[in-house]
Amino acid sequence: MYDICCVGHITSDKIVNTKGIMHMPGGTALYFSCAVNKLDVNYVLVTALGAAEMEYVDHLRNKDIEVRVQPSAHTVIFENIYGENQDDRTQNVLQIADAFTMEQLLNVEAKAFHLGPLLAGDFTTDFIKTLSAKGLISLDVQGYLRKVVNKKVFLTDWPDKLNALQYIDIVKADVAELAALSRYQTVEEGVKFLADLGVKEAVITNGSQGSVIYSEGVFYNIPAYLPELVVDATGCGDTYMAGYLYQRIKKGAGIQQAGEFAAAMAGLKTMSPGPFVGNEDEVTRFLIQRV
Repeated sequence: MYDICCVGHITSDKIVNTKGIMHMPGGTALYFSCAVNKLDVNYVLVTALGAAEMEYVDHLRNKDIEVRVQPSAHTVIFENIYGENQDDRTQNVLQIADAFTMEQLLNVEAKAFHLGPLLAGDFTTDFIKTLSAKGLISLDVQGYLRKVVNKKVFLTDWPDKLNALQYIDIVKADVAELAALSRYQTVEEGVKFLADLGVKEAVITNGSQGSVIYSEGVFYNIPAYLPELVVDATGCGDTYMAGYLYQRIKKGAGIQQAGEFAAAMAGLKTMSPGPFVGNEDEVTRFLIQRV
């Protein structure tokens, strides 16, 4: 029995910012996996990607991360373009991978499954419903809210949300995604909408403005913990959820404590490009320094 199983595609990312252009693997699958790698958690990644990028799996396995991989005709390719403000991002999709199926998870038992769809077709509602019988379901909703037109990504609604969200225990979204998903303009109204559909915990991030977690009628306000210089914000949401689920599932932490640890972990990640590579002690020290 694993503590956490993450399911999602590894992408091939092109990062464009004011400092130049970088090419690197990415996606929830990679950022989440690297973030939990040095935490005390029994973890497995279920992913899919094309043969040309299979070296990304080898890279994770060389870090002693357990990976179960399904070959795909293609690998997802994202182009992420950042301005001076790292909270602002423009995305293009240059290539799409195959959808996931339950056959890939029949022999995987976990306390919690974290789903990281990058595009709306990655997981069907039937997939989510079936998987929910196996364990707690955590969802980063961003992929369901991406509409691709002429390779450009636009924020849209999730047509099947009423059917699917009843099977989700924890939903992670940023403030813009929450507005698109709920059609409410305030966080307070948006998270209550999710709760009415059956979501137990709503984790709403707002970049440098911090985050809010809503559960059982209570709002938990989580500050942002940022370094003096932010180098790369890519993967911060995935890093946040890795820290949050680790604290909730493995450590049994309360929501406030888990949220603050997660925020510190995400902030520490912004100090360098690529995935988070630190450990729990480093996150705790950074949290104390920034309080």
